[in-house]
Amino acid sequence: MPRLARAGALVMSAAGAVALIGARAVGPASHAVLPVIVEYHIPTPGAFPHDPAVDPMGRVWYTDQANSRIGRLDPETGAFTDQPTPSPKAGPHGIIAAPDGTIWYTGNSNGTIGHLDPETGTIREYRLPATMPDPHTPLLVGQYLWFTVQRGNVIGRLDTSTGEVKTIRVPTPRAHPYGLVLAPDSTMWVALFGTNKLAHLVPPDGALTEVDLPNAAARPRRLVVDDSGKVWYSDYGRGYLGSYEPRTRRFQEWRTPTEHGAPYGIAVGPDGRIWFDEVASGSIVAFDRTTHAMEAVKIPTAGSIVRNVAVDKARGRIWLAESGVERLGRIDVPGTR
Repeated sequence: MPRLARAGALVMSAAGAVALIGARAVGPASHAVLPVIVEYHIPTPGAFPHDPAVDPMGRVWYTDQANSRIGRLDPETGAFTDQPTPSPKAGPHGIIAAPDGTIWYTGNSNGTIGHLDPETGTIREYRLPATMPDPHTPLLVGQYLWFTVQRGNVIGRLDTSTGEVKTIRVPTPRAHPYGLVLAPDSTMWVALFGTNKLAHLVPPDGALTEVDLPNAAARPRRLVVDDSGKVWYSDYGRGYLGSYEPRTRRFQEWRTPTEHGAPYGIAVGPDGRIWFDEVASGSIVAFDRTTHAMEAVKIPTAGSIVRNVAVDKARGRIWLAESGVERLGRIDVPGTR
């Protein structure tokens, strides 16, 4: 059963105030109201939050990869609960909240997919074929759970009604499929982190086409698709934010505020801007798609790496999993509620 942990404390400054860090503008004029980051300390010793997800009730779920636990924060009370995965060394990585309120995650260390029912606390594990040793990023579309497999160099599809698993092989060797997102046209895009390519996946069978990025040194890690169908990706290797317009096949890119900034987790925020983590500076950067202005928001706790983010559009929030510092972060995006 889930374990009730003490309420996670908001990170406090020496004066006792909540640690709120404001933003700095980079480039053209930015938004007048500056966002801040509020942190919640996870009480489980050695917690390593990898990915976050928000359920329909606004609760924040996260994978604690180091402790092989699935955790939950209730933002209204600040209380944390968590529970172990059935396999003690599953190393949970990606996580999503389904429309029905249940939780799916990838067991990155033992080749499993997990399905958690919050009402009962039970977790069902699906054992994957040996060719899928490290499931990574999950995506639920109807009855199918799609997921990337880095070392296996494949995309997987789990039929949640039958347990059947389908394999879609990536043509380029050692492409390391990483980020995975759904587009408005119900197709999917994949970041091939081991090379300078994206992949376009068409369900239900998973027909796959690779798209070369213009620079051979590009290494796309995470990606997101906006409401127009444009693909945005974090070029971790070169320190750029990139975009690709599938209809015109046009690429654009912008250097991140810090040289070799190592952009990582990325999302379309409630305000329509592109938000991404800049590992090198310990900041979250907001990019205006119209003016191309960037606004950097410093993460309060040094050493944080945000590998993935989750957007709560209904409440105007962005949630961060701060790996390495045992924290979750919350941004209340100005003007979105």
